[in-house]
Formats: sequence, structure tokens, C-alpha cells
Amino acid sequence: MSTIGNAGIGETHVIRKITGDDRARQHLAELGFVVGEEIALVNKAQDDVVLKVKGTSIAIGASLAKCILI
Repeated sequence: MSTIGNAGIGETHVIRKITGDDRARQHLAELGFVVGEEIALVNKAQDDVVLKVKGTSIAIGASLAKCILI
């Protein structure tokens, strides 16, 4: 497994696991990042990534992106 931040821009993957503490996992779940959901890396910058999940683009920090395993 790899983190979504290591994916290529435009690639679509399925979320296999969400790691991190309870607060991080809950926050990601509230944004729609749940196991089994398709996710795409739209863009990445130094400290942020833009992800597309459930038809919506969402920017999150790199530390949260490391919690999303594909």
C-alpha cells in the first residue's frame, strides 16, 4: 500500500485504509474519505494536496494525506 500523496496526478485509486489518530480518521471520514471509496489526486503542492472524492475536490494538508492509503 502507498499513500495518496505518492500517486500520480490524475490517477484514480480506491482507498484501502485510513490511518492516524481518532481525530484525523474522523475528520477524513466527515470529508468523504472512507475505505472502498474512489479517490483521485488532482494536484499537489509542497504542503497540500487536492483530492477528488465523491465528485468533489477537497484540499487537505500533506500530513492528512499520509493517512490515506491506496
